[in-house]
Amino acid sequence: MIRRIGRAPVANQKYTMRPGAYAVLPRGGRLLLTRQTCPDPEIQLPGGGIDPGESPLRALHREVFEETGWCISRPRKLGTFRRFTFMPEYDLWAEKLCHIYIAWPALRLSDPTEPGHEVVWMPPDSATQALYNDGDRMFVAQFAS
Repeated sequence: MIRRIGRAPVANQKYTMRPGAYAVLPRGGRLLLTRQTCPDPEIQLPGGGIDPGESPLRALHREVFEETGWCISRPRKLGTFRRFTFMPEYDLWAEKLCHIYIAWPALRLSDPTEPGHEVVWMPPDSATQALYNDGDRMFVAQFAS
């Protein structure tokens, strides 16, 4: 059974399964994070949805690049959690199945290509406080300890 982190599902609410891949990205004593500016500002682990037919690792590479402009190397899976949330940008109640990896930012090729995302570098202890969701915070805290 995959651990639920965060709020319990709302009774009688239908949720759409949304698998995604996200990464803890250490470099030089700091973590590469993303600030999503819309619909509300949030600090997040870079990553996002896995497209139909796409592997979690392929999605991880694609999403990290789109949100940060960085290529990553040596991804290794740390774990999985699920959370239930409303995604206003999609007008969707989602059960997010979050695959979490650790990887290394290897090469910066550009600014983020996905609108509404900005690169943020932060020490792990600060990231543990700033990250938007409890699951991301838990994995960063485990990394930092």
